[in-house]
Amino acid sequence: MPKQLSPLILLGGASGSGKSYLAHRFGRPHVELDNFYREISEHTPETPLPQTGYGEIDWDHAGTWNCALAVDALVDLLESGATEVPNYSISTSSYDSMRRIELNGGPLVAEGIFVSEILAPLQRLGVPVRAYYIEVSALGTAIRRLVRDVRERRKPLPFLLKRGYALFRADRDIRARHLAAGFEPVKKKALKETLASITS
Repeated sequence: MPKQLSPLILLGGASGSGKSYLAHRFGRPHVELDNFYREISEHTPETPLPQTGYGEIDWDHAGTWNCALAVDALVDLLESGATEVPNYSISTSSYDSMRRIELNGGPLVAEGIFVSEILAPLQRLGVPVRAYYIEVSALGTAIRRLVRDVRERRKPLPFLLKRGYALFRADRDIRARHLAAGFEPVKKKALKETLASITS
């Protein structure tokens, strides 16, 4: 069992639901699990990444994310107090550098769109973890997501519109997947209060 140096909290929710905001505000430190996306160079004829029905890489499929690498980084951080994580460039779908993260008194908060995939592996390793799913309006989330993605120029606009519509339609399935994995659904306001009580 890893040596637990600080509480580990996982935040789940649809893309644009506020996971990063809450994790950044309350995490000490905050680990962005989306940095463990696979690089586009891994998409080869021999090892293709999942694709959408319109022939592009499906970056909303868990197969485009490196769960094992994310688990190793979190366990290393909890055991040793520090770890190295990649900086993933969404616009180029590749790593552009590495950075060091250190525990700073806790709690350790990790979030990402595939966070539901990581809970079971962590539990199998004996890592005590709390997992929350952010309950927010699907329409409000879709609007925030599009504004954010356009502002940050994450992908070409036609791709963002197609992806945004697909995610809006999949909102219930995303919620169901997290709850089936063991996440507790909590309204954003109540979750803020919970996280504030942990960090106070």
